[in-house]
Amino acid sequence: MGVSTMLKEFRDFINRGNVIDLAVAVVMGAAFTAIVNSLVDDIIMPLIGIVLGGIDFSTLGVTIGESRIAYGNFIQAIINFLLIALVLFLMVRGMNRLSARKEAEADAAQPPAEEKLLTEIRDLLREGRR
Repeated sequence: MGVSTMLKEFRDFINRGNVIDLAVAVVMGAAFTAIVNSLVDDIIMPLIGIVLGGIDFSTLGVTIGESRIAYGNFIQAIINFLLIALVLFLMVRGMNRLSARKEAEADAAQPPAEEKLLTEIRDLLREGRR
C-alpha cells in the first residue's frame, strides 16, 4: 500500500460527515463543561455552602497518615455530573419534542390513508377511460 493510497483513504475518512460532527461535538462539549463548571463552582456551590452554614466543599477532607482524602472535591464532581446530565436531558427532551412536533405537522399535511387510496383509484379509473 503506497503512501498516496493511504493519504487518499485518510482524506476520505476525514471528509466523512461523522468525523467532522464528532470533532465539533468534542469542542462544544469542552466549552459546555467550562460553563457548567463555572455555574457549579461560582454560583451553586457557594449557595449550598450558605444554606449549610458556610461549608466550602473543596476544603472537606480527611487526613490519614500523610495522605489526604479530599471527599469534598468528589462531592463537587458528583454535583457537576448531575447538573450536566440534567442540562443534556433537557436539551434532548426539547429536541425530541421539536422533532415530534415537526413530524406531527408533516403527518397533518398528508391526507388520510383512505383519501389517498381513493385518489389513487380515481386516477387509475381516469387512465383506464383514455
